[in-house]
Amino acid sequence: MRVLLLAENCNPDWPSLPIVGFKLCRAIGDLVETVVATHVRNRPNIERSGMGQCKVCYFDNEFIASPMYKMAGVLRGGNSVAWTTGLAMNYLPYIVFERQVWNHFRKELESRTFDLVHRVIPMSPALPSPMAKWNPRPFVIGPLNGGLKWPAGYISELAREREYLTYVRNAYRVLPYNRATFRQSAAILAAFDHTIKDLPRSETDRLFNIPEVGIDPALFSSPPERSRNQRLTFLYVGRLVPYKCPDVALSAFVAEPLLRKHKLRIVGDGPERPRLEQMVKENQLEDCVELVGSITQAEVGEEMRRADVFVFPSIRELGAGVVVEAMASSLACVVVDYGAPGELVGLDRGIRVPLSDKVSMSHAFGKALVDLATSPERLNAMGAAAVEYAMRYFTWDAKARQVVDIYDWVLEHRRERPVAFPPVSSRY
Repeated sequence: MRVLLLAENCNPDWPSLPIVGFKLCRAIGDLVETVVATHVRNRPNIERSGMGQCKVCYFDNEFIASPMYKMAGVLRGGNSVAWTTGLAMNYLPYIVFERQVWNHFRKELESRTFDLVHRVIPMSPALPSPMAKWNPRPFVIGPLNGGLKWPAGYISELAREREYLTYVRNAYRVLPYNRATFRQSAAILAAFDHTIKDLPRSETDRLFNIPEVGIDPALFSSPPERSRNQRLTFLYVGRLVPYKCPDVALSAFVAEPLLRKHKLRIVGDGPERPRLEQMVKENQLEDCVELVGSITQAEVGEEMRRADVFVFPSIRELGAGVVVEAMASSLACVVVDYGAPGELVGLDRGIRVPLSDKVSMSHAFGKALVDLATSPERLNAMGAAAVEYAMRYFTWDAKARQVVDIYDWVLEHRRERPVAFPPVSSRY
C-alpha cells in the first residue's frame, strides 16, 4: 500500500496540532509506504528529528502564506488569542498548498502510483480540501476536530480571547470546495461528539470516531511506583489564557482550607499570568502554589510523574491532548464536563465537574480536589484505570493501526467496517 499524506503544518518542535500531525504521519509511515507533503517551513525541524520511514516532499507557498500570516497577526493582536481568525486567514494559503501538491503529484495519482490520499493536517472541518475532488484516488480526511460552541455565560472570556468570529463560524459551509470535500471522501475521521454532530448527516456511513490526540510513551508514562506523601501535588498544565481558566484551580485552593496543606503547581505561560500572581499574593498562597512557567515536553512528563492529581478547568477544549498525557502518567484527572475532557475522563478515570458559572465551578473543583485528597484508595484506582485506557488506545502506534485498518476498508481489502475507536464518552 502506498499513501500520500497531506500535512501542511507538520512539525516535531511546534506544540498542539503541528506535533500531533507529525507524530501521526510518522507512525503511519512505519506501517505502510508513505509520502508526506508538507510546507517548506517545517523542513529544518523535520530533517533534524527525522521522520522514520516516511519520504517527505516540501512545498513553498510563502508568496501568499507570509502576507496572510502577518495580516492575521495584526487582526488577532498577536498569536496567543483569536484562533478562529487565524484559521480563517489560512483558507487561501491552504488552497494554494493543495494546488501545488496536485500539480506535483498529478501524474502519479492518475497512473495509480498511490493507492489513496489522506489529509491529516489541517484538522479543522472548516478548511476544505480540493484534493478530494481533483485527485482520482480514494480520499481520506481527518481526524477532524471542530464545532464546539463557546459556552454560554463566558462572554468576558470570549472577548478576552477575541473569538468574535465564532458567531459566524458556520459561514465556512458555503466556501468553495466545502461540500465536495465531504461528498468525495471515502472515509471521514472525526474526533469526539462535537465534531461528528457538526459534519453533514448524509456522510454518517463513512464517519469514524477517532480522537486526534495521542501520547508518546517515551515522554508520558506511569512511574514504576508512585509513592504518595501526605502533601499531595495537584498539577495544571496549559497556556495561561482566559478560556483555560487556570484561575479556577487557584480559586479552589483559596476556597478550601484543607487544600492549603497540599501543593498546586501551574505549568505554562500566557497573558493570564500577572493576574494569577496577584491572586497568589492577595491570598497568601506562596507556600502552596507555584507558577512554574513554560517548560519542555520532557519536563512536563517529569512533572506529571511526580504529581498526584491533574487539574484542568478549561471550558472549551476541542482535543485535550494534555489530558491523555496526564492519564498516561497514571494521574486521576479533574476536568470540566464539556468538549473533549468530559468525554475522555470516564467515571473510573477521574472526576467531571459540570460546566457552570466560574464561581460555582471553583467551588465544585475545590470539593472534587478535597475528595481525592482524602480518598487515597479512589485516587489510586482512578490513576490505574487512566493509564490502562491511555496506553491501550492512545499510543501513536495504536492510532496508526486504527487508521491503516480504515485504509484497508476503503480499498476493500477487508469487508467488515472497522471499529476504529471504542466510545470515548463515560456515558457508555
